[in-house]
Amino acid sequence: MSPSATAPIALRGALVIDQMQPQFAAVVAANSDGYFPVVGESAFWLEVEPGIVVNRLLDAALKACDVRPGALITERAYGTLEVHGPDQGQVREAGDHILRAAGVGYDDGLKPAVLTDEIVRQVDSHHAMLINRTRSGMLLLAHDTLYTLEVRPAVWALLAANEAEKGSPVRIVGLENNGAVGRLRLAGSDAAIEEAVGAVHRALSAAPGRAGAAPGGEDR
Repeated sequence: MSPSATAPIALRGALVIDQMQPQFAAVVAANSDGYFPVVGESAFWLEVEPGIVVNRLLDAALKACDVRPGALITERAYGTLEVHGPDQGQVREAGDHILRAAGVGYDDGLKPAVLTDEIVRQVDSHHAMLINRTRSGMLLLAHDTLYTLEVRPAVWALLAANEAEKGSPVRIVGLENNGAVGRLRLAGSDAAIEEAVGAVHRALSAAPGRAGAAPGGEDR
């Protein structure tokens, strides 16, 4: 294989966050190694395989558009990148540059496959403390209602989190958006969680892509 050769890029998921909500932006920034996003900005996220190609794809966006990089992650199997900025048009254009450089379109990704979608009501005090020890966001309080989502590809957890916060006064307790699966934990009242779950379901059901990851199975 020549030094410039590379395997075909498989898109797992690509999405635009049109307007980052306050908690969502804060949680992403707190776990970012790049330029921090702030509330109200737009973002483009991408997850691909093989992972290390995210370096070349990020380069295509930064040289063409006025955006800032917030994530560049290469883990065992997949790569994830993010760019963001206050101008949604520039962010969307950056996403288009990245997709063209990868030779794919939004519909080439995988639709979200929900693996876990559960509500736990009136959380016990000790349960809440265990979750709080490893949280990546807000605190889970005793007697809160807890919602947990596990989805594949992982990048779709981001869309779920932002849309949940748009739709309901919930707290984002945990957000994991790279690796084999994405995970989201939300806390709040019964009514707030019910509203948030509805927003999550609407967002994920409308996501572009092709079926390829059945619950409990492997990506195809």
